[in-house]
Amino acid sequence: FARGGAMVTGIDLAPSSIALAAQNVAIEQLRAELIVADGEALPFRDGSFDLVYAHGVVQYTSDDRALVGECRRVLRPGGLAVFQVYNRISWLSALSRVTKVDLEHADAPVLKRYSIAEFRDLLKEFSRVRIVPERFPVKTRLHGGLKGAVYNTCFVGLFNALPRTLTRRFGWHLLAFCEV
Repeated sequence: FARGGAMVTGIDLAPSSIALAAQNVAIEQLRAELIVADGEALPFRDGSFDLVYAHGVVQYTSDDRALVGECRRVLRPGGLAVFQVYNRISWLSALSRVTKVDLEHADAPVLKRYSIAEFRDLLKEFSRVRIVPERFPVKTRLHGGLKGAVYNTCFVGLFNALPRTLTRRFGWHLLAFCEV
């Protein structure tokens, strides 16, 4: 966003994440206001932003409704929120159960996965919501050995050979484009 000329404000609950982001911004010679803050209680006035981008955030918060409500509150009329969460009803979740291989971040203190209906319900206060399941999978680098090889060659190949109309709804990520 900063490379494209946007005025960027980034928040994270962890000071170490803000410090890393500040280093990246400096290395890239970009500008961004980076703040340690809680997404469930944003330190901004109502209607402060045109866009809120929360990719991989909602599923890790203890109060997802508070976080989504805060994102909506800080958007200007006509503003857009973009959220990404993990799809609970996905091919990857099923494969994880069958192979008994945990998915990434399974050890996080809070990790939620949503069905499309659950995600839509979470976002119901927005005037317009479009949810797009993200087709998956791609080859993994997280797992090795026989399970990783079978996943990368057999499952990924078979899944990607199937028509998108059969598999898209079961993608690993759900993206939501939400208007105030």
